[in-house]
Amino acid sequence: MVQSDSMVTPAHERAILQQTPNGVIMVDSQTRIHYVNPAFRTMFECPNEVLLGKPVAEFLHSDCFERAIAAGGHLMVKESIAEHKLSYRAGLFPISGQDLYCGIFIDISEEEEARGHYRELKAQTLDRAQEVISRQMQTAQEIARLLGETTAETKVLLVKLMSLFEEEND
Repeated sequence: MVQSDSMVTPAHERAILQQTPNGVIMVDSQTRIHYVNPAFRTMFECPNEVLLGKPVAEFLHSDCFERAIAAGGHLMVKESIAEHKLSYRAGLFPISGQDLYCGIFIDISEEEEARGHYRELKAQTLDRAQEVISRQMQTAQEIARLLGETTAETKVLLVKLMSLFEEEND
């Protein structure tokens, strides 16, 4: 059964915002923080700091809210903060009828780390394949050299034998 929007109360909304694993933050048009949920505090390593009223860029190390506000609407970003070892994807959007912008931040650090490991594994595999190809080429060249030497020795021996047989027949 689908419930209407009227069934969601402000208490439900607060519970959702408090429990979601995604970081949620709201800022005004001057990018001062008006709301932040626990997941955001954890993600950006600011659990005990007073955030309300401060510029969001101090914690995001990004101008994504400024860009969203300048664009007058929605913005999707994917960024990283090296000092926090954090990569995130975020959706920013204006709150209708209010001077607020909301950002929902999804921690993709594990995905990015896995992608990095995959790229590293691919590079190592390509290096190893190149080493194997080089060794096989060296081996093939060595075999060709040895075959060439023995073929030359065989030719010399056969030419001597043929000349001996020719001398006997003469």
